[in-house]
Amino acid sequence: MPKGRILIVEDRDSLRRMLEAALGQEGYDVAAAADGRGGIRLLAARPFDFVLTDLKLPDVSGLRVLEASRAAQPRVPVVVLTGYGTVGAAVEAMKLGAYDFLEKPLELDDLSRLIEQALGERDESAVFHAPGAPALVGAHPRFRAALRLLQKVGPKESNVLLTGDSGTGKELFARSIHGLSPRRNGPFVALNCAAIPESLLENELFGHDKGAFTGADRRVAGRFELAEGGTLFLDEIGELPSGVQGKVLRVLEERTFERVGGGRTLRADVRLVAATNRDLAAMVESGEFRADLFFRLNVFPIDLPALKERASDIPLLARHLLVEIAHRHHAEPPRLEEAAVELLAAQDWPGNIRELANVLERAVILAEGPLLRAADLQALLRPLVAPSERESLKEALVAAAGDKRRAAEILGIGYRVLLRKVKEHDLEGVPKYRQ
Repeated sequence: MPKGRILIVEDRDSLRRMLEAALGQEGYDVAAAADGRGGIRLLAARPFDFVLTDLKLPDVSGLRVLEASRAAQPRVPVVVLTGYGTVGAAVEAMKLGAYDFLEKPLELDDLSRLIEQALGERDESAVFHAPGAPALVGAHPRFRAALRLLQKVGPKESNVLLTGDSGTGKELFARSIHGLSPRRNGPFVALNCAAIPESLLENELFGHDKGAFTGADRRVAGRFELAEGGTLFLDEIGELPSGVQGKVLRVLEERTFERVGGGRTLRADVRLVAATNRDLAAMVESGEFRADLFFRLNVFPIDLPALKERASDIPLLARHLLVEIAHRHHAEPPRLEEAAVELLAAQDWPGNIRELANVLERAVILAEGPLLRAADLQALLRPLVAPSERESLKEALVAAAGDKRRAAEILGIGYRVLLRKVKEHDLEGVPKYRQ
């Protein structure tokens, strides 16, 4: 029996034949194609355990091969080969679900180790634990690709930008990056930039000296100072006001800052991990975000897929979350009826993992037996057709009687995020003046 079935898509004859021979000698059943369309035809015709494709092919891009593999055989790991200087394109491939990338000239030992690792992971737990960090759960290729990027950058000192919808687990990823880093014994300090009033954000980040303003009766350290020797996680970085953006840029460029009202320059020995659910590149184009700060933050981007994009992970996540929630409530974790699992997997989950966890927590509290049934969950779930963002905002504003801070709490978003969305959807004055 072969160790596994491998597809090689490579247009250079000498490299393709060498890989066929070498991997065949290692005990693999190898098929090869000289162009992208040939590889796509093979993917449609027979199953594979591993795909290796060049990124640059004579007919179609290796990304097309990746997409075809994801469509035909979604759990098969795909590794892309890149030429020198095209690592950026390889990282983009990993965002689309590639397992990893290798640079040319190719070392056979590196490829063999990667194949063994990828094939070995088929039988491994779908739970990843970085030291001191909460578990990351998932087996979907897009999630595993994000996890591979995390594992690569974690032990480094690079700034990391986490992107993805709210509730996809960006803070969990940030804590795992810290747990893998040489700074793991230092502090992990988190700040949600959207949760702090704009007038207080500079003080929150950099601290202040005694006498800096009325009521400043003592020196207070800011988040950059508190994170000394460790990691600072700035969530919703897209909500930073323009004046503060320049001060954060200075820290990243010069590793120095001053407290508000202070004259002494302080060193900032901090690794920065930032996160956003907004399109920062588009914000740069519109002038809302500084281009120089964006490039400093975007050294190593990791995009986290929405839960609906990895629906096959919902049963894994639900069972894992039930154990965590039950433990927190000093209760035995209930089992999920198969119909309940199917019901959860059928939902859209616009709030992503955070919304799933909230539903399961309510279910644990209300559970009257050891089994959670679909009927128990049905009343806790929103309709399959979720209301539009404008409708959700209007409902929250009405429920809060026009109090925007309360409405933000109801929606689980930052106050300034709510203000921006109210403006975008022309809801100023609801519910008093218009419906």
